Amino acid sequence: MTHTLKGKPAAPAATEFASDLAAENGQLRARMAYMIEQAERNHAIMMRHQAFDLEIVGAGSFPELIGSIFRSLPAISELDSVTLSLIDEDADIRTVMEKLGVDFAAFPDLLFEPGIDGLGFDTGTRHTLAPPPKPILGMFDPVRHARQFPAPGVRLQSVAIVPLLRNKRIIGSLNLGSADPARFTPSLGTDFIEHMASIIAICLENVISNEMLKYIGLTDSLTGVYNRRYIDRRLLEEIARARRQNYAISFMYIDIDHFKRVNDTVGHQGGDEVLREVAGRIKAELRVSDALARFGGEEFVVLLIDADLDSAAFVAERIRASIAASMIGIAQGVQLSITGSIGVACLDKAGEGTAEAAALELVAHADEALYLAKSGGRNRVMRYAGT
Repeated sequence: MTHTLKGKPAAPAATEFASDLAAENGQLRARMAYMIEQAERNHAIMMRHQAFDLEIVGAGSFPELIGSIFRSLPAISELDSVTLSLIDEDADIRTVMEKLGVDFAAFPDLLFEPGIDGLGFDTGTRHTLAPPPKPILGMFDPVRHARQFPAPGVRLQSVAIVPLLRNKRIIGSLNLGSADPARFTPSLGTDFIEHMASIIAICLENVISNEMLKYIGLTDSLTGVYNRRYIDRRLLEEIARARRQNYAISFMYIDIDHFKRVNDTVGHQGGDEVLREVAGRIKAELRVSDALARFGGEEFVVLLIDADLDSAAFVAERIRASIAASMIGIAQGVQLSITGSIGVACLDKAGEGTAEAAALELVAHADEALYLAKSGGRNRVMRYAGT
């Protein structure tokens, strides 16, 4: 008689253990994949920010720096809005940058504040603070944050207002906005955005300082208008541009009549006051695109963009009339009657030959016309006869 042994069934506990182990392994693999994905994402973000740092550190001008910030930062940080507020108490920064040709219409997210109060930090009235303020993170408030995010139609949920600090001095704020309500919360660490803001602050201070020095080097310290160095450079640039775009440019040579008598009568300080007033009267008759410079002594020049000879002569007549229109008051109640002689020349379609040769020719023609105006009795406008 044959006997058979029946096999014992597998223990339920062993099966459950194997199942749990497989599930745990799956969870670990998923968690590992997520961690690897996050590490790769963070590495990519870090690399993008390093490239951004190098980009702004290498910016050679104010518009190049501002353009890099507004072009690159929203993309690499996945932000819905980035604005920049700069403290500019006496509008010095804006004025100098405009004189250097910066078009602020191209940077609507660049904001200027007359004082520190507009930045939104709790600082009292001081600029230098110990300790310096920390970034403000939280939900977007359309009323409280209207100054930092003035653009209409941008739907934000959370914001970070980050102080721009140089030697514990606030120079502005970097304003970051997101449509994600969880992007910026009060509990979020701020080391990263503070580091980013410090790099931006250093770059801003350096570029603004360099632009200020550039402006000083191109400006007449007495009258505040440009100097000969600037107009020589600008003239070459405008001739090249006029040739590309096929328009005329004109040039005026302006001389204050009998200026030596002014210095002999009221002294050099009185003469300086006359020069400043005449410069102001000339400038008031010009467009923003035109350029006024003091060539030296009592001589001024004006470069008119996209202006033919008739248009230039019309503007020159307005300038002549403005100089002679009213007495110029100087110290101690002295009133002086001042007139000016003006020579005008035009380089139709920017002439021929090199830009340097065309520039020399244009200035020489205006100078020749000025000679005719002075020899013809002064206080008049003369056109270059050969134009």
